[in-house]
Amino acid sequence: IDKPMYVCIRDAFHRAQRGHNNKAKLVAGLKSRYDKLDDKTLFHEDFLHCLKHAMIVYKRETTVENIIEFVARFATSFQSPPKTEEEEDEEEEEEAEDDHPFLSFIFNFLLESHKANSHAVRFRACQLINKLLGSMAENAQIDDDLFDRIHQAMLVRVTDKFPNVRIQAALAMTRLQQPKEPDCPTINAYMLILDNDSNAEVRRAVLSCIAMSPQTLPKVLKRTWDIKENVRKLAYQVLADKVHIKALTIAQRVRLLQQGLHDTSEAVREVVCSRLLPAWLLRLEGNVIELIHRLDVENCAQTALDTLRAIFRSKTLSMCVFKRKLLPVDSLTCENVLYWRALCEFVKAKGDEGDEMLEQVLADAATYADYIYGYLRAVPALSEEQRADFTQLELVMTKEFISQQLIHLIGCLDTNEEGGRKRVLAVLQEMLALPQTPSSLVSLLTEKLLALISDDQRRVAEIISDVREPIMEASQPVDENESRRQQVQLAEVKVRILEAKQTLEDYIAAQEFSRAAELKDSITELENRRNQIIQDIAESNQPADKEIRTEKNDPETLLRCLTMCAELLKQMSIKTRIGPTISALMSSLVLPSIANAHPAVRNMAVVCLGTCILHSKELAKTHLVLLLQIAQLDEVKIRISALRAIIDLLLLFGFQLLSETTAAQTAVPAHSPDGREEDAAPVAEEKAGDTAQSILVMLSEFLDSEVSDLRTETAEGLAKLMYTGRISSAKMFSRLVLLWYNPVTEDDTRLRHCLGVFFQLYARETHQEVVEESFLPTVRTVMNAPATSPLAEVDISNVVELLVELTRPSALIKPSTNTEEVCVHDYLAVRMCGEMINDPTAPEVRLYAKTLSNLELSRDETVRKDLETLLQQLLQSSEERWVFSFVPICAQGNSEAEAIAHDDHHFILLILIFSLLCSFFFCFGYSDGENVPESVQLMRPSRRAKTAALEKTKLDLNTLINQEANVS
Repeated sequence: IDKPMYVCIRDAFHRAQRGHNNKAKLVAGLKSRYDKLDDKTLFHEDFLHCLKHAMIVYKRETTVENIIEFVARFATSFQSPPKTEEEEDEEEEEEAEDDHPFLSFIFNFLLESHKANSHAVRFRACQLINKLLGSMAENAQIDDDLFDRIHQAMLVRVTDKFPNVRIQAALAMTRLQQPKEPDCPTINAYMLILDNDSNAEVRRAVLSCIAMSPQTLPKVLKRTWDIKENVRKLAYQVLADKVHIKALTIAQRVRLLQQGLHDTSEAVREVVCSRLLPAWLLRLEGNVIELIHRLDVENCAQTALDTLRAIFRSKTLSMCVFKRKLLPVDSLTCENVLYWRALCEFVKAKGDEGDEMLEQVLADAATYADYIYGYLRAVPALSEEQRADFTQLELVMTKEFISQQLIHLIGCLDTNEEGGRKRVLAVLQEMLALPQTPSSLVSLLTEKLLALISDDQRRVAEIISDVREPIMEASQPVDENESRRQQVQLAEVKVRILEAKQTLEDYIAAQEFSRAAELKDSITELENRRNQIIQDIAESNQPADKEIRTEKNDPETLLRCLTMCAELLKQMSIKTRIGPTISALMSSLVLPSIANAHPAVRNMAVVCLGTCILHSKELAKTHLVLLLQIAQLDEVKIRISALRAIIDLLLLFGFQLLSETTAAQTAVPAHSPDGREEDAAPVAEEKAGDTAQSILVMLSEFLDSEVSDLRTETAEGLAKLMYTGRISSAKMFSRLVLLWYNPVTEDDTRLRHCLGVFFQLYARETHQEVVEESFLPTVRTVMNAPATSPLAEVDISNVVELLVELTRPSALIKPSTNTEEVCVHDYLAVRMCGEMINDPTAPEVRLYAKTLSNLELSRDETVRKDLETLLQQLLQSSEERWVFSFVPICAQGNSEAEAIAHDDHHFILLILIFSLLCSFFFCFGYSDGENVPESVQLMRPSRRAKTAALEKTKLDLNTLINQEANVS
């Protein structure tokens, strides 16, 4: 060894370890020594000798990181400095020079080292390649052959077992990407990692370096839904820095803001507000109106509002304020009126601090009332023919959206002044009574009206009455012959209605629901005919030259009245009793509309009925059966409304409502054949139980419905009933688990989200016994599913893992304080052992054996003895009569396992049970009876310890396997 040169290199490495040393000077000094050498071979060998000491260190030590940085700088210092464009043009005609020998030498060494057995060496090799490529000039070039070798090596290392190696390999390929190539291997590897790598830091590394293209953009967007907060945060940062807002579709922009502004992580929400939104505004030259225009405010108003509030919070309010109190009617657009509403609501939310500024952006109540009245009067009402014209329909829909935002602004007005308040009330009442007011505005107008007169139900009822029975001029009476003919027609129709209703009751009692549904349509037609005759008689018999009130029963009028009624009921406190006003609306409007021929009218009537009976237990008892019939017989939308009403009733009153309803129906004493009175209570209880059972059967059938909305609503309702304790059913819990895993519900985001949250809360509070009881039925259902069933595609191990985690004692939200209580995992262990003993050859036995080793068992002595007995019975129950000595193995710890396995199933099962017993005895601190001192309570063995024990067992049994192979 050339002593002076080796000492020089070693000294440079020693000094490079210290962060305060100037690495540029160290590089320059060592490079000058290198340039003076004629034979570089010894220098290369000495340099590698020093470098290898650093490459065997896996831990991110500061000294080692400094050496890696120094080596990268030194190796890339031999590259030619960046050239101008003129120099590059001159060299285009000449052959490109080869890479510097030392740089090629280092690359060759690293590419040979990337396959080393040591994960530390693989890590440092990838890290150094990453540093070398990153330290090169922006326009640097390397040999094509070297490029391909680096590329192939890093493609191998991104699949390495160790995450840190994969991270460095992914970073090293940053400059090897070719985004314009449709099939670039690097980009394909990056996308595969983003979709499948289990380590969050690896996904973050790829996100930080992946090039944006139409191919990679969807993968980056998908990471904004990542399970890890840091990955989601970086995904939003990458989108803010690398992606123009115009490169995203409207749906992508809306989804990014919807999820980002409501993310569970404060850090992610902060990134969206501080990075993504400013970046988009910068690319739109700070135009906020243009930004929300690109979000399609008509269809995504709430997202646009959330976005505007986030912008207002990050800016000075004086920069956002309008210069006028009212926008000109001709200049109103969806974007600027939504901006106006968001600004006023944001300022008003500041309380006294924002009062002065609110006066600058919004007029007084009386002025604004006249302003909105003028605009709403100008909204045209389209006929059916005009609605077929898409241009006119789009124009009216835009005006209705603007009207909705103007109505929302009423909530920001100062209505303390009596004159302004009265003017606003007058405008609201008149707009509700006007026939040309669009139906889409009725609910909102009623809401704002009730906000001003919250304790005056009669005023809303009067408005409903004015809409339902407007004042009209009377017509001239007809002659007596015509009147007599109308009376005869009316009598005939009434008789036919009575006969049809009696037949309908017979069909329902006989459960002939299809014929009942057909007859119900006929009854509806007859009732419409009857109403028309009554209306004709009333009009013809009125004296002339007088104003009369005529009841209107057309679908538009009824829907408008029912919408106002529903809003009135919704605003009532749940503790408010039903008064005369609401009772009158129920009898005259809601209940008759239940049988209306128009589906929208029936649906709104069901909504009103379901809301009203929440305020009265007596009404609930009366109309529960009607809601049950509607939930099974009507159209899907109406069935869902009835189902919601039934769920709400059961949540509020419980299943006791059924027994009280049945008791009321059986209040008359029953009599025995000999004339004696019998107690009606047992009869009532039996009927109530049948009714409850029929409701659960109905809900269970809805879970199998092909209509996704009905299925989702049912699952959500059952989850609420189970979580509140109204239902406690292992069978129903099993049904929900199977529904969650069923591939049919894969696209039902609402269902999957609802059940996912429910399982965590329900199982980890106080309902673990229900989950434990549902374990075996759920497993059997999936294992026995026929090939044609969607459940045949479900991964049973994933289902088992979920149920085990939900019942894990250490994961309880409210851990039990009773130390003597047996944990659920103990019961699960006993159940699975029993199943394995019953049929050791069943296909699920292997699954049970594997699951047993993952349970978190208690240290109860009785449980220990019971499980020990069951496990030993399990080993003796096989028809192959395995010979296995367990106690000496667990007691001595050094004996070799002896087993006879005649097929793969028994052999693998034997290994699993052996691993289980090792864990079992280790967990319970098994002793052979010697006097040993009490030790500290041991934790369950780590996964690494169990894996090591399993590997030893496999080695012990290899000889037997080879012997059997030779014999066969």
